[in-house]
Amino acid sequence: MKRISKKWGNIDPFSLRLRLTIGIATLSASVIGSLITWTSWKMQHILIDSQKRNIEQIANRFPLDLQIYSEMMLPETGLQKTINNLNNTNLLLWVKSADEKILARSASLDILARPRQAELFSLTQMPIKPEVHKLNQGYYILSSRSLQVRGQLLGQLFLMRDITSEQTMFEAMLWSLATASILAIIVMTLAIAFYIHYSLQPLRQLSQMTATISAEDLGRTKLQVNNAPSEVKELAVTLSNLLSRLSRSWEREREFTSNVSHELRTPLTIVYGYLQSVLRRQDNLTQTQQEALETAASEAERTIHMLQSLLDLARADSGYLPFQMESYLLDELVKEVVNMAKKFSERVITIESKAYPIQVRVDYTRFKQVLLNLIDNAIKYSAPQTPIVLKLSQLEEVTIIQVIDQGYGIPLQHQSHIFDRFYRVDESRNHSTGGCGLGLSIVKTLIEGMGGTVTVESKLGEGSIFTISLPI
Repeated sequence: MKRISKKWGNIDPFSLRLRLTIGIATLSASVIGSLITWTSWKMQHILIDSQKRNIEQIANRFPLDLQIYSEMMLPETGLQKTINNLNNTNLLLWVKSADEKILARSASLDILARPRQAELFSLTQMPIKPEVHKLNQGYYILSSRSLQVRGQLLGQLFLMRDITSEQTMFEAMLWSLATASILAIIVMTLAIAFYIHYSLQPLRQLSQMTATISAEDLGRTKLQVNNAPSEVKELAVTLSNLLSRLSRSWEREREFTSNVSHELRTPLTIVYGYLQSVLRRQDNLTQTQQEALETAASEAERTIHMLQSLLDLARADSGYLPFQMESYLLDELVKEVVNMAKKFSERVITIESKAYPIQVRVDYTRFKQVLLNLIDNAIKYSAPQTPIVLKLSQLEEVTIIQVIDQGYGIPLQHQSHIFDRFYRVDESRNHSTGGCGLGLSIVKTLIEGMGGTVTVESKLGEGSIFTISLPI
């Protein structure tokens, strides 16, 4: 039940499935509704027209019959005889003289109550052509005709046929037809929705497959959709070709980054060494020359670090970044890193441990690099007088290391991107404060290479907490 609600509960108003369902259901409902409307109109038209023709035939035949009977008997007697011959429970006839006197009437009128008879006899005008009228919740076809016998006006013939039962039956049938049509439209809409949902299943499979593809899987991924239409299969082939091209492009980019980093690191290291050598023999240098050489040495060192980071990332992408995993005491390892960090910074860095001893299995060099990067990041983005805290704890199967600062914090919209390469929260920062955007990317790459995860929690003005989780 939960699976069904998950599948159908969250309906995207802009989805292709919903648009197709609404479009086809609307078209089908319009066609069915138009057909029912036309059928109803046609049936009613046929029903009414047959009754009208019958009334008109009676009205046309009545004077002829009256003429025949009048030749054999008195006109009044012939008139009643003619009406009796046409007597029908649904047909009401009466003849009214010019002075509003009832000359003759059908026996079916006697069934009606006196008020109802009086109401009918009070009618003075009726259409010559039969027409339908509603009288007292009933439906009647009305018509009238002048009667002449032997060239003299005898009176006015009134004809009325009660079609209430037919009309009621027709309305009931129309209501049943409308109800059945609504149910048919609902069932048809559900069937259409299910069919469209089933038809779009290959597209959903294709979307799910592409959503799980990572950069490392580009070259090995082959999208195949079973029991799919030809168009979807063509799309899968096109996407597979696209992924292959992206894989080749990604591979060339990684090779270029690796080659450039490797080729530039060696000459820059030599330049940095010469600069340091010259600075050590600074007796014959002016103040300006010394400052210029120090700036050049600093830039060379920064560039060497950046190239080393790029080289590490390229190796990690290619799967050639080795990890020497061994078991260490976390407390001692963290103390060593903190002591190293204190030598290059005057900040207060404290360690809080909730358990001792804590065993952790890591690559010694890589783990030290991770902690130094996080501590360096905390130093750069927090005020000098605020402390930096490293909290160590251990859960059932996970070791937790938290690096906490009381700095400026990271805006929420940037927190999901700070581990991306070359991503910087504040582009206005220069490299002396903001780095080149590779430090946290290196942290994430190395931690994941050791089987762990790294996350961040931050609030503006309160600081940030970087949490490393490593399996025991």
